[in-house]
Amino acid sequence: MRSIGFGLAAGAKGRAAARGKAAAALLLLAAAAGCAPAAPSPDTDAPASNSASSSAPDPSAASASATASDPGSSGTAAGAVPTPTPGLGEECAAVRCFSMMVAGDLLVHPQLWTQAGADAAASGKVPLDFTPLLEGKRAYLDSADLGICHMETPVAEADGPYTGYPLFNVPPQILTAARDVGYDACTTASNHTVDAGTAGLNRTLGVLDSLGLPHTGSYASEADAAKPFILQTPAAKVSVVEATYGLNGMTADFDWQVDLLDPAVMIAKAKAARAAGADVVVGAVHAGDEYASVPNAQQVEVAHALADSGEFDFIYGHHSHSVLPIENYNGTWIAYGLGNSVTELSPWYDVNNEGLILRAQFGQDDDGAWSVTDLAWAPSVIVRDPYRWCSVAADLPQGACATPEHQAAVRARTIGVVESMGAADAGAHEWLVSTDPVR
Repeated sequence: MRSIGFGLAAGAKGRAAARGKAAAALLLLAAAAGCAPAAPSPDTDAPASNSASSSAPDPSAASASATASDPGSSGTAAGAVPTPTPGLGEECAAVRCFSMMVAGDLLVHPQLWTQAGADAAASGKVPLDFTPLLEGKRAYLDSADLGICHMETPVAEADGPYTGYPLFNVPPQILTAARDVGYDACTTASNHTVDAGTAGLNRTLGVLDSLGLPHTGSYASEADAAKPFILQTPAAKVSVVEATYGLNGMTADFDWQVDLLDPAVMIAKAKAARAAGADVVVGAVHAGDEYASVPNAQQVEVAHALADSGEFDFIYGHHSHSVLPIENYNGTWIAYGLGNSVTELSPWYDVNNEGLILRAQFGQDDDGAWSVTDLAWAPSVIVRDPYRWCSVAADLPQGACATPEHQAAVRARTIGVVESMGAADAGAHEWLVSTDPVR
C-alpha cells in the first residue's frame, strides 16, 4: 500500500493492512541508484555507454493508498501536546518516535538470477522470483517504520538480456522482491549506476516508480535532482542524502544524473531538505576499500564533515562488500559499511558473503529536537543450495540456515569489526528481532 506523488505528503508502509502498520512514503520525490563481484581484483574501469535516454514513467501512475495517519512533523503548534507516536521496534521513552532499517548492496550476479529462475518454477511466479532469496529480511522490515534498500546496479528489461560484472544490467524482478518483503524506498548512487548508460539509469528509476518505491541518488531529470527527497513516517518527515565516490572511471551524460561525494554539496542538500520540512536528515555514503575491515580516509573525512555540520542525525555507508565499524562521533552515530545485502558467494573473501542490517530509532525531545535513541544491528550471511539471505543474530529468527561453525565464524568476525571503534560502549547492540514488542 503505497502512494507516490510530487509535492504530496503521500503514502503508506508497503505492508499488508492486516499487519496494522502505518506506512512511509514520499513527500517530495527527487529521484533514484547501485558493485563488483567477489574476485581478487577490484572494480575495473569501463567505457561509458552512449545509449539513448529512456525517460522514467510518470510516478503518478503508481497505485494509491491512504496517507499515513497523523503524519505531523516536529513543528507542533505552540502549547499543543504532541500526539504519542511510539513507532516500531524498541520501547521508546520519547512521546514521538520512529525507526529506520538500512542494509547494504543489492548486488545481483548471474548465480542469483539462476536461483530466482528455480524459485519461480517452484512458486509459479515466472520467469524470476527473488522473494525467497530476500524472505529472511521480512521480519526485520516488519519491525521498522521505514526500510531503505541500496540498489547497486541498473536493471534490464524484464526479459533481458542480463549482464553481470563488470557492466551490470540485472533482472528488474529483484526490485519487485525488495518491495514485497517490505522495503519502502531505495538509494541508487553507486560506482555502477551508469553501467548501462542513461537508458539503464532511467529504466531503473522507472521500475522503482512503477513499484511505488521512492528513490534518491540518481535522477531522470535535472528538476528531479534539485528536489529535496523527503519520506513521511507517522511521526516525522525524513530526508536521505546519498552520494557515491565515483563511477568506475565513467562519466554520466549529465552532471546532475548521479550524486557524487562532496560534503559541501551533501550539507547543502540537507539544509534544503530541512527548509522543505524534514525533521530528520540521514546521510548515506557509497565509498570505501573493498573487503576492508576499517573505513578509509575518505569515508572518515566525509562522515565526520557531515556530522560536524550539525545537519545530519545519522550516517551510514556501503560499497566495500564488507562489514565496517560503527562509531559514535561527538554524539552522531556513523555506520561506515553494511557489507552486502545480497551477492554471489566469494571463494576468496569470506567478508564478501556477510552483511549487516541496522535499525536506528529516532525520538523527539521536549524541545522538538530529534536524535537517535537506540541503535541495533544484526549480522547476516549469504548461503547457497539454495541461495538465501540468512540472519545469524543470536536469536536465529529464520532458524539455522548455516552450520553452527559457519554461524559462529560470521558472528565473531562481524561483532569484532562492528565494535572495534567503541560502538558497544556507546550503546549500540545486537538486534534480536524475536524480542521486539508487538504494536
